[in-house]
Amino acid sequence: MAKTSKKGTSKEPVTRDCTVHLHKHMQKISFKKRAPRAVRVIRQYAAKVMCTKDIRIDTKLNKYLWSNGIRNVPRRVRIRLSRKRNEDEDAKEKMYTLVQHVPVESFKGLQTETVRDE
Repeated sequence: MAKTSKKGTSKEPVTRDCTVHLHKHMQKISFKKRAPRAVRVIRQYAAKVMCTKDIRIDTKLNKYLWSNGIRNVPRRVRIRLSRKRNEDEDAKEKMYTLVQHVPVESFKGLQTETVRDE
C-alpha cells in the first residue's frame, strides 16, 4: 500500500507554543560561545518544526537569552513559533517564522500547544 498524501508539508499560517531545553545543547560549549549558540539552537529548532528557512527572532527573546550574560544562558525557554505569509512579493520564501518569548512562572507540565489566532 502506497501512501498518497505527504505528512507534515502543510504550509498554512499556524502558531505554536513550545519549550526549548537549552541546557542540553550547552554541554561542553566554551563560555564565550554559549549565548550565540543558544540563538542558533532556537533558529534550528524553529526551522525544523515550522519547515521554513526564513527565521526571525524577536528582540525580547534575544534580550532574554542574553539577560544573564554570554556565559549563563537560561536552562529552558518557552517560545511562540508563528508561521506567517511573506508580504514581500519578490521574497525567495513564501512563508517565514517569527519566534517570540513567552514568559512563564514554571516549566512544569508544559507541552507544545497550538495557539488560536484572534
